[in-house]
Amino acid sequence: MAQLDKEDFTQGVYDVVKNIPYGRATSYGAIAKAIGYPNLSRMVGKVMGACDSANSGIPAHRVVNSQGVLSGKDAFGDSKEMQKSLESEGIMVVNDRIKNWKMIFWDPMEELSIE
Repeated sequence: MAQLDKEDFTQGVYDVVKNIPYGRATSYGAIAKAIGYPNLSRMVGKVMGACDSANSGIPAHRVVNSQGVLSGKDAFGDSKEMQKSLESEGIMVVNDRIKNWKMIFWDPMEELSIE
């Protein structure tokens, strides 16, 4: 197995996240699978936690855990910022979890035609 290149991994994560449509969200695991590293969802979380959305324009608020829980909310400084960003796109959040998660979930494997 080839050694993981952190820069390529990070760029792959960003490329997928930039494609998440307004009003939709995906999971760390779905992104990891889409870029060819299905067992590295936690590493996707670390990349998202360090991406500085405010300056990079990468919509990190649209990435949550596999159950729709806002597990990365602390990376936004104010723990309610992630929820506010999602709600501004029409996504309802109750108790730090996206309501109607299955309807909101965006699958990059399907949407980006990745095989």
